[in-house]
Amino acid sequence: MTWFRRIFSPSSNNVPEKEAEAAVTPAVSELPETAANAEAETKELIDIRSTADVAVHTVVDGATRPLPQDTVLPPMGNEHASFGQLTDIGKVRTNNQDAAFSFFATTRSADEWPDFGLFVVADGMGGHQDGEKASAITARSVASQILDALYMPMVHGDNRANEIPVNEVLIEAVQQANSDVVAKVPEGGTTITAAVVIGDLAYIAHVGDSRIYLIHKGIIEQVTRDHSLVQRLIELGQLTPEEAGDHQQPNVLYRALGQNENVEVDTLTRRLPPNSRLLLCSDGLWNQATDNEILDIVTKHQNPQEACNKLVALANMRGGIDNVTAVLLKLPG
Repeated sequence: MTWFRRIFSPSSNNVPEKEAEAAVTPAVSELPETAANAEAETKELIDIRSTADVAVHTVVDGATRPLPQDTVLPPMGNEHASFGQLTDIGKVRTNNQDAAFSFFATTRSADEWPDFGLFVVADGMGGHQDGEKASAITARSVASQILDALYMPMVHGDNRANEIPVNEVLIEAVQQANSDVVAKVPEGGTTITAAVVIGDLAYIAHVGDSRIYLIHKGIIEQVTRDHSLVQRLIELGQLTPEEAGDHQQPNVLYRALGQNENVEVDTLTRRLPPNSRLLLCSDGLWNQATDNEILDIVTKHQNPQEACNKLVALANMRGGIDNVTAVLLKLPG
């Protein structure tokens, strides 16, 4: 997307679980003096090799005893989410005004942190370089603020981390990115679609016409709403979805970053079912592929990176008239 108009400007790695092993070795000063004593003490040693019901032990005076219950780690599966990301210049553009950012962290420890992910797609608008600068600034700004506000408190062990209002953090991050674009790229603008995934909850912030789809059990659902002139006309009943495909101004936005000092941000929260997929993409993909084609590719490829590669290849096969970006998160299950 290389341009926009201010139509309605607002006033203001599934990893196998390792076997738990504990070997007890007496200190040199405690070694038995006779073979008989050695044999007796050897019978006291416990070799723990259970993957189903692990008991954690310690050594006190040469004997193995259970640790207090509160120090025993609860059983936790090692299956976690995976993701793919690809952005491409397409077949017509001379530069890529899309920006993508993906961050995913998983850990297993007594802290019991949930898996954490941050995924961002921004589609720049403006002159030759203004659009790519605007999207790059936005992706970097949003990622920095969200990681500082939401992820780093978890790393530092802040017990209040789960009390942070995620949607408020998302809104503040997008509004700050908007201010950065206005100040640094006055002739540019960009969309922003971001998803923070904590465990099985997705917190979404959205401005513009990049999209997020939720794919599960053979159904594809668009969970974001396009802030475009065409979509507004459909909502007002002045245009049918079928007529929208032939509209002369399909890329005109009434809401984007960089248009005004203030920006209204859509937010929503969705629970992600097991084995579902969350797809973030620019209009360079969904303008060139139908929802059913996207669904077919995503469900046929278990590896999310392979699915991203196929989606981008399809958009380019259809002419590649725009930059195209796809970020796909696959939930375990």
